[in-house]
Amino acid sequence: MPKPILRHIANLWTLMGHPSKTREWSLDKKLRAIKAAGFDGVCWAGSAELRAGCEKHRLIFVGGMASGKAKDFSRLLREQKKCGAVQVNVQLAGDEMLTPAALKLALALNRHGKKIGVVPAIETHRGTCTETPEKFYALADAFQKVTGERLPVSWDFSHFAVVKHLVPEHFAKRLLVRPDLIQHAQQFHFRPFNGHHVQVPITDAKGNLTPEVRDWLPFVEALLKCWLDGNRKSAREIFICPELGPVAGGYALSTFPNSWEQAKMLRGEIKKLWKKVLARANKPKQFNRNSTPRRKEAKAQS
Repeated sequence: MPKPILRHIANLWTLMGHPSKTREWSLDKKLRAIKAAGFDGVCWAGSAELRAGCEKHRLIFVGGMASGKAKDFSRLLREQKKCGAVQVNVQLAGDEMLTPAALKLALALNRHGKKIGVVPAIETHRGTCTETPEKFYALADAFQKVTGERLPVSWDFSHFAVVKHLVPEHFAKRLLVRPDLIQHAQQFHFRPFNGHHVQVPITDAKGNLTPEVRDWLPFVEALLKCWLDGNRKSAREIFICPELGPVAGGYALSTFPNSWEQAKMLRGEIKKLWKKVLARANKPKQFNRNSTPRRKEAKAQS
């Protein structure tokens, strides 16, 4: 029986300015480190150099693009495909765009993607037309109404959590409200968050998991279970990016531990949770030996 596969994807953004601005690693050294850390691939905007590096180190390439102009979609997607991408993360337009205009862009993006054989997935992201849950779900529903298909999504739940200022006990309840879209998706950005910060540290000064990450991990487990519930009998791939932004990107603070070291640790935590939900999904259901005698007894009494 086929089974789903988890692919760990590192974002090159995490290695920006690593280990320091003046001694930043070369692209080849970054890719070697990504491979050595157990990642299956890398996510970034494509380039000839990056394609050559991914082929050299046998890494999957997940493309990335940002645009709000339909006339540019064909060129941008072809560029990503030329660089080796099948999956493409898309930050679509700006936060001022309303659903009717966003729908036109999503339809054009999907049409161009199918034409050349790539999967452009629209990221749930601040500063785009999917900035809030309401705008995103309106777009997804409009897309499905027109096409009869579910919108390909690249999920980043951190932005929605901050928009709604969620407390940890509400993460799964408020964020996993559309299992149909979650199970249809293949791209997920796993950046630990709380209700006020889209990125929190993984470890403290002693190397222990922070309370904030411990509060977040049950949400990750619930999300993986949700996705697996819809894909357990398939050979689909789920591409998970432990996306820890550097200080230069504004996501990490100057007091946070090193983003690359944190991303490696986060990959390990995600791997453990995936094994856990996979084992639970494959566990045979226990037969209640007492159930049949009870039914027979009830029938005899009747």
